[in-house]
Amino acid sequence: MTIAGPLGFSLAPLIRRSRTLYGWLKPVSTWYANVAGYRQVGLKYDDLLVEERPDVERALARLTPREAYDRAFRFKRASQCSILHDNLPKDQWTKPEEDVRYLTPHVREVEREDLERHKWDTIAVERRK
Repeated sequence: MTIAGPLGFSLAPLIRRSRTLYGWLKPVSTWYANVAGYRQVGLKYDDLLVEERPDVERALARLTPREAYDRAFRFKRASQCSILHDNLPKDQWTKPEEDVRYLTPHVREVEREDLERHKWDTIAVERRK
C-alpha cells in the first residue's frame, strides 16, 4: 500500500479498506467533485494534473492519438466555456461514470520506471571473493 506516490499524498487506500469511513466519506467526495466544477465544463479529473511536471509530460506522450485528441477537445471546449462565463448544457456535462482516470496509470508507470532507473543507476557492484 502506497500513501504517497507520484501524484502526491493520498488516504484513498486506507479509506477504501474501511467500510465505515468509506460510507461516511463517499457522499462528501461525490459532493466535492460536483462542486469543483470541472465536470460542468466537460473536463475529466486527469485533465487537472499539472502538465509541467516531467512525469506527466512523459505520460502525455504515451496517450493514444484518440485520447490526445479527446483531451485537446475537452480543453478547447472548457476554454470556450470560460470565455463565455457559462457552463455546458447539463446533457453535455461529464458524467461520474465517464470520469475515469485515463492519465494516472501512465503517470504511475513513468514513476515506476524512474524508480527502477534510479536503482540501476545507483547499484553498488561488489567484487566476488
